Amino acid sequence: MVNRVEKLSLLSEMIAFAKYDKDIQRIEYNFLLGVAKQLDITREDFEYLIEHPVTYTHLKSHSERIVQFHRLVLLMNIEQESNEGNNSSGVIKLYNFGLRMGLSHESITKVLYLMESFPNKIVPPDVLIDIFKTQYN
Repeated sequence: MVNRVEKLSLLSEMIAFAKYDKDIQRIEYNFLLGVAKQLDITREDFEYLIEHPVTYTHLKSHSERIVQFHRLVLLMNIEQESNEGNNSSGVIKLYNFGLRMGLSHESITKVLYLMESFPNKIVPPDVLIDIFKTQYN
């Protein structure tokens, strides 16, 4: 189970991901607000995090890190869809965030490679989990 500090850290990390190269777009904002609601974080706390990021807290649970990586994949796809531009900076950004979370570079690379073969580049959660399970065991 993820505690409040970890939840705020997760959301703060996602906000940083969305703001990495520009301001947060409306579609990204709405996605992030939805994640905040899933994490039981109030809109006020969410707004505060946009301007005042919290320190990154490393998740102890491998499964929680996989879930967070999946959220970042979805966010990257939203960002790329709205920009219709170059995805190499998003891929590099996602790769670096995954490494920082302590995920294996082999798993991250495989997910990024397989993304291209799925509709809207969205890797289904079960496929993503299988990739990380294989590398983790």
